[in-house]
Amino acid sequence: MLKTLKDLFDSFTQPAPSQSPAQREHALQLAAAVLLVEVVRSEASMDDAERTTMITALRNKFALTDDELERLLELAVTTSKTAYDYQRFTGSLNDHFTQDQKIRLVEAMWQVAYADAHIDANENHTISKVAGLLHVTHGEYIAAKMRAKEAAR
Repeated sequence: MLKTLKDLFDSFTQPAPSQSPAQREHALQLAAAVLLVEVVRSEASMDDAERTTMITALRNKFALTDDELERLLELAVTTSKTAYDYQRFTGSLNDHFTQDQKIRLVEAMWQVAYADAHIDANENHTISKVAGLLHVTHGEYIAAKMRAKEAAR
């Protein structure tokens, strides 16, 4: 079970060596969720299609209950508003995700972007920047984008 929102946030901000495996997993869940939220943050509000797509992506990646997914997304939205860069999120993902997991996260970001049937420049820039920070190659990035675009049709 997820801890309270504050405990989860505290576990994310603690140095990695002192984290328990459960805290590290919670921090990775939050990092992935924040990056998904960042895709739509430039827009005035998150629409239902984008929210559903984020929940689906998080459900596919992590074994969480519906309540845990809702709380994780709520915390991700709050954390995203105070984030000043992506490095603190991508750094932990680089340390603990496989290359395939990072590619799937980029694909999920594209799925969120395509959810409202409109890709704007900010969404494109955000995903491109995150993909670079995750060391996803340009070919992997384009393939993830094409898979997400095809799935959105």
